[in-house]
Formats: sequence, C-alpha cells, structure tokens
Amino acid sequence: MTENTAPVAPAPDASRLSTAELRAALQALPYRTTAVLVTRLVQNRSLEDSATFYGISKEAFSVHLLRAGLALTKEAALPCRPPENDTEEDVWARALAEVLERETAAVPPVLAGTVALCRRLRELGPEVAAALEAAEHEEEDSPKRQREDWLRKLAVLALLGLTAYLYCNRPEERPPPVQPRSIER
Repeated sequence: MTENTAPVAPAPDASRLSTAELRAALQALPYRTTAVLVTRLVQNRSLEDSATFYGISKEAFSVHLLRAGLALTKEAALPCRPPENDTEEDVWARALAEVLERETAAVPPVLAGTVALCRRLRELGPEVAAALEAAEHEEEDSPKRQREDWLRKLAVLALLGLTAYLYCNRPEERPPPVQPRSIER
C-alpha cells in the first residue's frame, strides 16, 4: 500500500449493527418499504400472517419483502445487487422466505448480507420497535412538526375564508328571460 491510497474500510457486518443504526436505516427508507420489514421482522409475524395483513398472496408478499430487504441492505451499506430479471427475483424471494422460516435452510451467497440483516432485525425486533416509536414521538413533538401543523391549519383557514368571500360576493344570478310563446294555429 502506498502513501497516496486511502485505507479501505471493511464492509459493515450485519450482526454488529446496533438498534440505532437499524432504526436510522429503516427511517431512511420509504414508508411502505419500512412497513413491510416492520410487519414481518420487527413484529415477528409469520409469512402467512403478514400476507393476510396486506391482503395479498404469500408469493407477492415474499417479493415485497425481498425488495424491502435489498433496499435496507443497500441503506446499511452492505454488499448487495438487485435481481437481473423477474425470474431471478421470484427465486430470490422464495429463498429469502425459506431462510427466514427455517434457520437450517441454505443461504444463497448473493443474499447472504440481506439474510444476515433480516435476521439481525428480527433478533432486535422489540428494541427496534421501541426506537422507532420513540423517534416518531420525538418527531411529533419537534418544533418543525408543530410549525408544519400550524401552517397546515392556517392554509385550511385561508381556503375557507377565500371560499366564503367568493360565495358572498358572487354575481347575482338572474333567471333566464321567459320568451312569450307565439300562438300559431
């Protein structure tokens, strides 16, 4: 190694991620993606219960879980790659679902980081749930959120006031003139 090259930091290990790091990664994801992961892994629901909760098939939920798991893996800076096509995605989704159901199932090498992260999330489920809830309460009580709520209320009041003004000052409606009917016999 020469003087000009920077040392390469090793990739983070999923088994060493803390509750705070998992919470931060989950909060960085879109809401729906986080909801899928929380439903299946943090709340530790079965695949069937999770699919029923969303009103979709187990296979469809498995695909959503795979996509969410890959997004979380990417957010946690763990190595991963997206599936190349729909067939590969279906195979990976079934493999991830099987690995999460049975600890003895073989882990495909391409999903090793995602599986380790999902297992870590399930392991720290109650702590992550509490951390997410605390962060939500903190955000609700934040001055920024309170300011946004007040601005939203003011906007609604302004719209109601404008509507009332326009309603009260509308031009008078005149009935259409009645034309006498000609008498033709």
